[in-house]
Amino acid sequence: MTWLGSARRWWVAFLAPSFVLLIIFTIVPIAAAGVLSLFQWDLLTDPEFVGLGNFAELARDRQFRSAVVHTLVFIAGYLPVVMVVGLSLALLLNRRSRLAGVSRVVFFMPVVSAWVAVALMWRWMLNSRFGVINWMLGLIGIEGPQWLFERGWAMVSVIGVSVWKDAGFVMILFLAGLQAIPADCREAAFVDGANPWQTFWKVTLPLLTPTVFLVSVILLINSFQVFEQVWILTGGGPLESTTVVVEQIVRNAFSFGRMGYAAAMSWILFAFIFTVTLIQTRLQRRWVHYGG
Repeated sequence: MTWLGSARRWWVAFLAPSFVLLIIFTIVPIAAAGVLSLFQWDLLTDPEFVGLGNFAELARDRQFRSAVVHTLVFIAGYLPVVMVVGLSLALLLNRRSRLAGVSRVVFFMPVVSAWVAVALMWRWMLNSRFGVINWMLGLIGIEGPQWLFERGWAMVSVIGVSVWKDAGFVMILFLAGLQAIPADCREAAFVDGANPWQTFWKVTLPLLTPTVFLVSVILLINSFQVFEQVWILTGGGPLESTTVVVEQIVRNAFSFGRMGYAAAMSWILFAFIFTVTLIQTRLQRRWVHYGG
């Protein structure tokens, strides 16, 4: 009992700093946003209690509904593409060689670059008149569209830039998962006559499902909070065709001075993310295979 008591004290001592930071920087802001969502406040005058009025207004807000739809469209386009690209890169670079090591660094460089710098670079590259992309298309006789100023192409551009930046991060996670798979599993499949494609589908991918689950949860949470690339590339345009939830939160809070309304939006977003993550966690029992 003495040893157990001493061990518990050590656990508390080691975990206390993390719990304190969690409470200060996560729990308290979430609670404060919940309280603020019940008020109208413009940062200057005294807050006015409105109860659930902000949430009732949200139910009638066409712009917010459009932002939710556009966020879901972004997720539907971004999530599968970045996972396929990241997994493909990981499979391609899952070997020991000097060239593979250099390639990993090159593909990971966009991940550590600031979103502001990346978005500004791509905003120039996607410029319809002076951009590199349309210039290259012109060399083969194709007239490029106005990527960031046409409704049909603006969201595609945002998704493409997001995939370009995040593919290296997904690649690193999948590389870790691939290298954790015992080599003798694939060797046994080859001995049994399986070709590389069959080995991937029947051996590699099932053993990689814990990594697929981890990557999908991380990407889905981040996708719901998409903001920087939209804010810099399109500003929510053209004609609000790329407006997303976090962009609406920022606009209402700091452009329109509606802090309570923005807090209500943030709580709706939190509920979305929490619910989807909970569903993912429940469903993973059906398709995630943990080796034992």
